Amino acid sequence: MAFIEYETRDRISYITLNRVEKRNALNYEMVTELKHAFEHAENDEASKVVVLRANGPVFCAGADLEYLQQLQANTYKENLEDSTHLMQLFYLIYTLKKVVIGQIHGHAIAGGCGLATICDFSFTVPEAKFGYTEVKIGFIPAIVKVFLLRKIGEAKAKELLLTGDLISATEAQQIGLINYVVSGEDLEKAVYKFAQKLCTENSQQSMELTKEMIANVQSKSLKKGLEYAAEMNANARGTADCKKGIASFLNKEKLTW
Repeated sequence: MAFIEYETRDRISYITLNRVEKRNALNYEMVTELKHAFEHAENDEASKVVVLRANGPVFCAGADLEYLQQLQANTYKENLEDSTHLMQLFYLIYTLKKVVIGQIHGHAIAGGCGLATICDFSFTVPEAKFGYTEVKIGFIPAIVKVFLLRKIGEAKAKELLLTGDLISATEAQQIGLINYVVSGEDLEKAVYKFAQKLCTENSQQSMELTKEMIANVQSKSLKKGLEYAAEMNANARGTADCKKGIASFLNKEKLTW
């Protein structure tokens, strides 16, 4: 891959943005490589958790504006195909069977903030800035909006999306956009420790089913949501992990996943 690095160690798959000269800006090829990397991670039997991170001083500056300018000469159909390509990446990450942790060491702007938004957990540093700046250049934060509304609610989402202003890591944490803010020197260690906690303390099947339910239940009515929850509850009881976990607890055996 030209723009993405992939490696697995200690049951963690690391997907690293590596288009440093363009501040890891997203173009068609980079989105394609990211899709392939996450698809590979989902089926990587050596890993249980995925970490999304980046090389260079910036996590991701969003869409490559030179690339967007080129797309302005395209037909509506061609632009829809390109936009759908990005939508598929965001949906893939959001619904990935494995937990995705964002290791955000620098600014995450526009589409880059979108990547941070769809991670299940996110760690960043005090110096990082976050924001959806599309309205400042006559564009719209269309795809990420769907996920952001789910994550932080309408009021704060409106504030971020309609002003296009950047916010600090601390404010991002306060509104629920980011989970943890740690020093730059501790970032990698903190992410690794958290990932290992998930790997050793939690069932893979349980995390997978829980993620699936979070993605699906919000679009259902109360009654349909509860029926869906009851079905998933019943299904979970028959999984190998559930049988192993309950047997270990009742037999007072130490359980390591």
